[in-house]
Amino acid sequence: MTMLRHAAAIAAKDLRSEFRTKESINSTLSFSVVILLLFSFAFDPSPDMIAEFGGGLLWMVFAFAGALIVNRSFARELPNDCIDVLVASPASGASLFLGKAVACFVLLFGIECICLPVFGIFYNITWWRSLWALLGVLALGTWALACVGTFFSALTVNLRLRELMLPMLLYPMLIPALLSVMMLTNTLLTGQALPPDFSVWLRLLVGFNIMFTTLSVYLAETILVR
Repeated sequence: MTMLRHAAAIAAKDLRSEFRTKESINSTLSFSVVILLLFSFAFDPSPDMIAEFGGGLLWMVFAFAGALIVNRSFARELPNDCIDVLVASPASGASLFLGKAVACFVLLFGIECICLPVFGIFYNITWWRSLWALLGVLALGTWALACVGTFFSALTVNLRLRELMLPMLLYPMLIPALLSVMMLTNTLLTGQALPPDFSVWLRLLVGFNIMFTTLSVYLAETILVR
């Protein structure tokens, strides 16, 4: 319970800081909307195209947006050596990781919820037909992105080229989760009957989240102390 209280306090601190400055929110939301707009010009948003590529387009935008969010997760603690203060605080490394990951999840999921109606307008799709299932899949995919991204953000925070290294480490590790969530999102966006392999992709995504959350919590202390 102490670990969860510390994690909640760290997440609340990050969210208050972000809502006060709006540094990541404004840039990430603007970037996401512009990319969705450019893709709508580049492709003919026909029902057949959406059925085949809709989930991939949407999650490509979310993956780029997620990199912008998680890159700031630990980088904002660098001025005045705030990261050293956090590491030296009573909060454990696992609490620090979970708090940062939850803050990234909340920010990114909020941006995704804003982008969904924009996606529906630009691509002429009734995305709300399976709204609750779609939100659940978005939440699972967003947690995978936030969890793995926060871990590698902590790993690269002291590197001079962290803005370059973070995506190079993050995206290859996310391939199983991104592939799963793209296939699930494709099915839910088109309103088709659930295919037989829907549960397979869902189990893969849930298993990925469980595995990486467990590993990240276990290794957080080592990464942060180092």
